[in-house]
Amino acid sequence: MCVQPEEKILPLAEIVSLCESWKSDGKRIVTTNGCFDLVHYGHARYLAAASRLGDRLICAVNSDASVRSLGKGSDRPLFPEQVRAYQVASLAVVDAVVVFSENTPEALLEALRPDIHVKGGDYRPEDLPETKVVERNGGEIQIIPLEPGYSTTAIFERIRKLN
Repeated sequence: MCVQPEEKILPLAEIVSLCESWKSDGKRIVTTNGCFDLVHYGHARYLAAASRLGDRLICAVNSDASVRSLGKGSDRPLFPEQVRAYQVASLAVVDAVVVFSENTPEALLEALRPDIHVKGGDYRPEDLPETKVVERNGGEIQIIPLEPGYSTTAIFERIRKLN
């Protein structure tokens, strides 16, 4: 059975219910979050690696307002949140997608209580504000190395130089 991308993009309340159901079935829940503006090979590899750490992968995508407040640049996000969420949901390794409007995912992670929360190799667990929330609820933080040469910012810079 093929789940369509739009069926994977859900409000937080529905994802919380899904998590509870999955956990009652003994499934390990993995979460990650990010802007996912211009989904590329590095994202695909990262999400595939994250999915292998558990049974279900939930990806939280920063809202447009959240991306702007993170200081990614005046031209970011390039794509609106609905498009970015759809692109992530299109990947088979992703089980559910939620858009969140905060700058950091602590409130979301408090609600979801994942077994594992994943971030890319450009982060350290001790520097992440979400580490305390995840660990307090019995989860762990995992760091996945980045694919060299595949960051959205680097891709944007290469495109800018072409113009």
